[in-house]
Amino acid sequence: MTQMELNKRQTEILEIVKADGPITGEHIAERLNLTRATIRPDLAILTMAGYLDARPRVGYFYSGKKQVHSVGDEMIGMQVGDFQSTPAVVTEHSSVYDAICQMFLQDVGTLFVVDEKACLTGVLSRKDLLRTSIGNTELEKIPVHVIMTRMPNIVYCHKKDTLLSAARKMIDKQIDSLPVIGTATEGLEVVGRITKTNITAAFLTLAQDHEL
Repeated sequence: MTQMELNKRQTEILEIVKADGPITGEHIAERLNLTRATIRPDLAILTMAGYLDARPRVGYFYSGKKQVHSVGDEMIGMQVGDFQSTPAVVTEHSSVYDAICQMFLQDVGTLFVVDEKACLTGVLSRKDLLRTSIGNTELEKIPVHVIMTRMPNIVYCHKKDTLLSAARKMIDKQIDSLPVIGTATEGLEVVGRITKTNITAAFLTLAQDHEL
């Protein structure tokens, strides 16, 4: 893996920390005649890349480590399977009423519809259920397979897909979650779900414990 090329300000920050560390972000900013907010991204990059270490209420100090990964490299390496959550599923013969109850009990925005082999056959959104329930008093009699979105209009991902690719699919299709598909030989076995919240939390782990 190639070494990350530091810009002039990042190099100056490294020299300051080497000479005077541990030193707080505020004091580094003062030495550079800049604001703390201006150098915050540089400090985060240097810390995540392994050049600096940080301790709350102590400051930054030079770690002496060689760079192992850049922030971009770490993002690219994050896989869906490491951050997926439990899928919220209903069977295709469940009623719309039962689906509405399950959606609110599990506090999710999407339900995945599966057959008797736990393989994906459809997707239900809040909009689908709301549209069906308006003016309809017999929701117990309507099976979800009547209103669900079917293939080929279902977007999904696999455990080994990157979080970036999953995020791109959600943005392109303007949806909040994706079913994660396993390795079943027959059908699309639903083994998890990945949501915008999962992805946001995963990316935030890159910066946790580095903000002073």
